[in-house]
Amino acid sequence: MNWLNRVRNGIPFLPKRQVADSLWHKCRKCESMVFLKEWEENLYVCPRCDHHDRIRAHQRFALLFDDGKYDRLAPPEVREDPLKFRDTKRYTDRIKAARSSTDERDALLNARGSINGRRVVVGVQDFAFMGGSMGVAVGSAFVAGVKAAIADHAPYIIFTAAGGARMQEGILSLMQMPRTTVALAQLHEAGLPYIVVLTDPTTGGVTASYAMLGDVQLAEPGALIGFAGQRVIEQTIREKLPEGFQRAEYLLEHGMIDMVVHRADLRERLGTLIDYLAPQRKAA
Repeated sequence: MNWLNRVRNGIPFLPKRQVADSLWHKCRKCESMVFLKEWEENLYVCPRCDHHDRIRAHQRFALLFDDGKYDRLAPPEVREDPLKFRDTKRYTDRIKAARSSTDERDALLNARGSINGRRVVVGVQDFAFMGGSMGVAVGSAFVAGVKAAIADHAPYIIFTAAGGARMQEGILSLMQMPRTTVALAQLHEAGLPYIVVLTDPTTGGVTASYAMLGDVQLAEPGALIGFAGQRVIEQTIREKLPEGFQRAEYLLEHGMIDMVVHRADLRERLGTLIDYLAPQRKAA
């Protein structure tokens, strides 16, 4: 072995895959390579094209609550695999795989905390858990979040992200639509605000239920929002849909949502809405 080989072998090079994964992020929209630290400091938004990437529930909580402090609500216990469903895999195996990859019990998580000093309960759907699909566990978590908000006399804020109802639970997943609607009626009877933030993507039965029942409907830029997919709609009506159909900006233009808010401004905007919708009472 000559001196050049000895020197080269002595240098602690990292594998190419490790360097790429640990230092860079590839934007899903413009495919630019962004320094990972810059991407994280920019709230997981591409600094080149402003694409708002999907983020996990714990990241959302940390960005939203005052000083990043919050208390997670324990997920409700529900019966798993009530239909003993199996397609290419057993449903129980799919749940185990999702829990292993996300370290979460299911797709909807709730937390207590404060935004600009105002007490709130926030629910976040995690698209990483089986596409954020709505099953009995998600419906139960939503109801639990609403009850916690009523107990705290605080607004309930939900961040939606879902591919729709969870097909492995059949009609039981669809029953979560009226179930969550009844819970929201109880929240309104208590005189408390319900604020929805639509994130990418929000589709199917979630859109057809609690995602579109907010007192105020917000959305992140570029979020896909709809019921059926664009291709299905085009095949049904036999027409080509306009550019940007089912994106947040298109829905805002056509009056389906109230505002599109950049992630950097979201916390302050929510704080302002809470002050408007649930003003603090002056001491007697």
